[in-house]
Amino acid sequence: MTRRLAPVALAAVLAAGSAGAAEIRVLNWKGYGTDEAWAVEAFERATGHTVVHDHFNSEQEMLTKLRTNPGAYDVVLINSAYTRQAAEEGLIRPIDTEGMRNVDDLAPNMATNEELNANGALHGVPWVWGVTGFAYHEQAFEEAPTSLEVFWDPELKGEVGWRDDAVEAVQFAALATGQSINDIGDMDAVRDKLEALMPQLATLWSSENDWNQFMASGEFVVATYWSGSANRSRTNFGLPVAFVVPEEGAIGWLDGLSIPAGSENVEAARQFIDWMIDPRFYVQWDTQVGAPASANLEAAAALGDAAFNRIVLGNPEAIERIEIMGPIPEETRREYLELWQELKAGL
Repeated sequence: MTRRLAPVALAAVLAAGSAGAAEIRVLNWKGYGTDEAWAVEAFERATGHTVVHDHFNSEQEMLTKLRTNPGAYDVVLINSAYTRQAAEEGLIRPIDTEGMRNVDDLAPNMATNEELNANGALHGVPWVWGVTGFAYHEQAFEEAPTSLEVFWDPELKGEVGWRDDAVEAVQFAALATGQSINDIGDMDAVRDKLEALMPQLATLWSSENDWNQFMASGEFVVATYWSGSANRSRTNFGLPVAFVVPEEGAIGWLDGLSIPAGSENVEAARQFIDWMIDPRFYVQWDTQVGAPASANLEAAAALGDAAFNRIVLGNPEAIERIEIMGPIPEETRREYLELWQELKAGL
């Protein structure tokens, strides 16, 4: 582990290393760490840079924004399953980590992730990881659900929430039919399972804000969800929800911070990324707001024993059920989308 600088010393080093003030333009999910006001303000004070955010609601929207706005962004959040594609399209550039103090503390298996290191060069600094499983309203269940079959429970008809995402829908149906999310051999079984799901749905959700509002209003009592978001829903919004890694398995993911190819503020972008993977930022984010699990081993070790990410994602049995999502060929992605659009048309 590297020796940690005191906050004042760290700020001084960052400020001294800054090659002039810059406006850093960040593309990310809304409310996903990088736009926490207290963190941005501290970074701006330390470096003299300013930070401006733009947001997306899907990975496809993120890629489209990078394609159609060359030079518009300096830092972008990319799921590792999409990093290779972005690199091969020339949308992001290799990252030189020399001088980034917190990189040495990253988990080795995440730092060397093949997708983040597309074509043998680091294109995404591993930041946070987590699980897409489901969460439920604790007061709506006498016994905690553990299986994906809760979504097909006839007694919950009209009380189920599901994310409006074709890939995720197909992958959950694959898990529910005993298949790997990265090797789906029986699409007929997936279709049948999703067709049976449609009458169960109360609504489809697209954003974390949607999810919180639907759960708080009682529109649904159980819904697919992200582990870090479930943490925020409890910590930041006070919702009585519990997260589940289903017994059939869950969708694992790793998010990296990348630098778009057209960025003119590469040094400032590197400083911002290093700030985001700093343990002090992460512990405050996780404690005050709720965050996914950190790729920084020192940050993970700094969490208390009662922390959500220690209890839920620190369970070896649960981790064994998590399958990290890999890249999906465009032809396969289109197949998933066509199936999902067809099923939604019948709602």
